[in-house]
Amino acid sequence: MTVISVEKDTDALTLTFVAEFAADVDRVWQVWEDPRQLERWWGPPTWPATFTRHDLSVGSRSSYFMTGPDGTKAGGWWLVTAVDAPTHLEFDDGFADENGKPDDSIEPVKATVTLESIGDKTRMTTLSRFVSLEQLEKMVEMGMEEGMTLAMGQIDEVLSA
Repeated sequence: MTVISVEKDTDALTLTFVAEFAADVDRVWQVWEDPRQLERWWGPPTWPATFTRHDLSVGSRSSYFMTGPDGTKAGGWWLVTAVDAPTHLEFDDGFADENGKPDDSIEPVKATVTLESIGDKTRMTTLSRFVSLEQLEKMVEMGMEEGMTLAMGQIDEVLSA
């Protein structure tokens, strides 16, 4: 399995995923940068993502929706806040309505992605920071931990394509 650890820290209000891939940092960066590659793994296998807009420059927004097995669509967005390609990415990750408009009733999650070379592999650390314990617990209850683990489990296949 790609994901080697998941740590929920209720004191720091974080959820951290660590994964390793048999590819170099530049290649792993591409699965974040290229929207067609990102679509192949961002959603869990039964909830694939479609990115309608995607740009990894500071201040840019990405828009996407995930489609469930019954056709239900769940919208989302990113606001890119920091980029140091190919090793560092930060973005706010929020929910959106059926028209792609950000849902302001739910605070976005602050995500930080770090890629580092470990021999001939790349270690990807994805840290999600929450505004409150309630938000962290709600996101875990909604399946974030399982969903991200399943989603990241698809990256090896994308890298081998």
